[in-house]
Amino acid sequence: MKSLQFPINFKFKVTSLSNDFSATDAYGNVIAYVRQKMFKLKEDISIYSDESKSKEIYKIKADRWLDFSAAYSLLDENGSEIGKIVRQGWRSIWKTNYELIDQFGTAQYVIREENAWIKVMDSILGQIPILGILTGYFFNPSYVVMNKKEENVVRLKKQASFLGRKFDIAKLGVIDSDDEHRIVLGLMMMILLERRRG
Repeated sequence: MKSLQFPINFKFKVTSLSNDFSATDAYGNVIAYVRQKMFKLKEDISIYSDESKSKEIYKIKADRWLDFSAAYSLLDENGSEIGKIVRQGWRSIWKTNYELIDQFGTAQYVIREENAWIKVMDSILGQIPILGILTGYFFNPSYVVMNKKEENVVRLKKQASFLGRKFDIAKLGVIDSDDEHRIVLGLMMMILLERRRG
C-alpha cells in the first residue's frame, strides 16, 4: 500500500472458504488483498499487493491462541514490526474496543464501536430464518478511530450489502502517512475478528 486515497473499501469474497477480501482506494484501484489462513491455532494473515497474490507486503500475526486480549503484530515485508492492535479484553464483550500501538510500543489510537445495539439486533435477528439473510441491509455497525485527544480521525462503516461483505473507511481528521497504514492494517485485522464474532 503506497499513498492511500480515502475512502477505502473492503469487499469480502463470498465464494471463498477462507476469509479473504480486497481493499480498493477512492479510484477503484486494488491496494491490497487480505488472506486469512485457515485452520491455524494462532491468527496468521497475509496482505498482498493485489489479487494475484504474487507479492506479500504485510503480515499480521497473533501473539497467542485466540484470546480475549490477544495482541496482533503488524509486520512489514521485511518482517519488522510496525505496530500492534490489541483487543481490550472484557471491555470488548459488549462494545468493541481495540488499541493501536506504534512500533515503539506507545499507545496511539483507540478503535471503538459507535453503537453496540446495532450488533445486538443483528445477532438476534440473524438467527431468524430468511430474515437473517436480510440483516446485512438493515444493521450496519460503524467503528471510529480516536487519537489521544479523543478526536475521531477515521471511521469504518459496514455498508448495506448481502452477507455483510462491504465496508468503507473514511478519513475524518489529519494523520500522517505512517499512521494511515498502521490504522488501515489494524482495521483489516479488527474486521476479520468482528465478522467472526457476528
